[in-house]
Amino acid sequence: MTVAGARVVDSADVAATARIGDGSSVWHLAQVREDAVLGRDCIIGRGAYVGTGVRMGDACKLQNYALVYEPAVLEDGVFVGPAAVFTNDHYPRSITPDGDLKRGDDWDAVGVTCRTGASIGARAVCIAPVTIGRWAMVAAGSVVTKDVPDFALVAGVPAKRIRWVGRAGLPLEQLDERTWRCPSTGDTYIQDDDTLTEESAV
Repeated sequence: MTVAGARVVDSADVAATARIGDGSSVWHLAQVREDAVLGRDCIIGRGAYVGTGVRMGDACKLQNYALVYEPAVLEDGVFVGPAAVFTNDHYPRSITPDGDLKRGDDWDAVGVTCRTGASIGARAVCIAPVTIGRWAMVAAGSVVTKDVPDFALVAGVPAKRIRWVGRAGLPLEQLDERTWRCPSTGDTYIQDDDTLTEESAV
C-alpha cells in the first residue's frame, strides 16, 4: 500500500494495493480494500469500510461505520455521515437459483457517485446506481433511489427534494421566482425548473 505522509492506525486493515494520499487518516477498525484510492487529507472513521477499487478525491470524510461499497466514486470534499450505506447490487441474493453460494463473479456491481462537495447524512442509504450532485445534501435516515440534482437537499423514504442549499450547506433564501441567495455567503443561484446553478456560472 502507498501511505507515505498518511496516518494509518495499527487496528485498521488496509490492503497492500490500496493507495492512501498524503495527510489522510485511517482510524481504528476501518477497512480499505484492494486497489481503493484515497486522495489527500481524507479521513476514514472508526469501523468504516471502503470497497475494492473505490475512488475518493481529496478532503473526503467517511464518518464512523460508513459503508462505501465498490464501485463507488467520491469526488473532492464529499462527506459521508455515520453508518451511511452505499449499495452496489440491484438484485441481491446469497445463493443462485440452484442453491449454490454466489461468488464475486456471479453479479455485476453498480455504484454510487458523489459529486464535489456532496454530503450524505447519518444512516442514509444510497441505492446504486445513483448520482448525488455537486454540493447536494442527503438528510439523515433518507433512502436515495434516484439521482439528486446539484445543490438539492433531499429527505425521506424515498428521498425527495425539500429545499435548495448552497456551498455552505445552509438552506437558500428565495429572492424571486428564479433567484435564491445563501444567507451565509451572499452567493446567488438561479433556478431553471429542477436545476439550480450558481449565478456566476450562468
